[in-house]
Amino acid sequence: MRDATIQLRIQHGVLHRRIILALLLCHIAMNLATAVRAQQPLTDAQAQSMMSTVLRREDRALHPTTTWMRYRIHKSSPRLATTKWIVETRQGDVARLVEWNDAPLSAEREEIEEQRLRALASDPGLQQHREAREAVDAERLRKIMHALPEAFVYHYVGVIDTEDGPAYRLTFESRTDFNPFDLEEQVLKGMAGEMWINVVAQRVERLSCTRVRDVDYGLGVFAKLDKGGTLLIEQHPVADGQWRTTRMVLRMNARVLFREIQLDTTLTMSDFAPVQPRMDYRQGLEVLRTLPDH
Repeated sequence: MRDATIQLRIQHGVLHRRIILALLLCHIAMNLATAVRAQQPLTDAQAQSMMSTVLRREDRALHPTTTWMRYRIHKSSPRLATTKWIVETRQGDVARLVEWNDAPLSAEREEIEEQRLRALASDPGLQQHREAREAVDAERLRKIMHALPEAFVYHYVGVIDTEDGPAYRLTFESRTDFNPFDLEEQVLKGMAGEMWINVVAQRVERLSCTRVRDVDYGLGVFAKLDKGGTLLIEQHPVADGQWRTTRMVLRMNARVLFREIQLDTTLTMSDFAPVQPRMDYRQGLEVLRTLPDH
């Protein structure tokens, strides 16, 4: 009986190893098949269709439904650099300032930040106001993303190796007949650049574009975006395989009414980690207090 039990265990172990090996071989085969498909050039029509599919996926990822994160965001411009912790909650993000001009907060700024957090915890209306602003910003971004397939003509260039695996490299330029009504979508006029699409994940890995001509709004009376402005956005898989924006660089000169505006901002997001899903904002504030000061 003992020998039969030992034999059964051996057979079970062999079967288990065979199943693991079969799954591993299947995974390798799928990746090889994907790599082979990636080497096949895309027509402009296929590139255009792929962009529509990928951007629908990016649209769905704007609001997380399964994985909430905390992360650090470093914002720098010629005049100021700040670092904040961000925690995502079901009532919008909450933030805590931890560095000012790449140095720990002074005692005075630390006290001001602490007062702000206490006021936020005691007044839900403040968070509701921020959540409303985030919703407006998300809607603006959604409008821009929805317009990307129609705003540009895409061309397949080839496949490149990136830190996240092979990616389709596409170039794009503005359609001459693109004339949107919404101001958010008009930002896309006069732009050209390139985009990297991760072959396996079908997610945007890198977007870089340059304004190749001036763009006027209201015959140049209301606003004008000057030629030469640039935008760079990078995304990567972070914790739990979730794709998130990790870097954004915006450099642009504009005039709104009679005011000149110079935008020169770099955002770097790092230290992503999952948090409890669907926390309320007060729970998010408690998480913020457990994170390192710098």
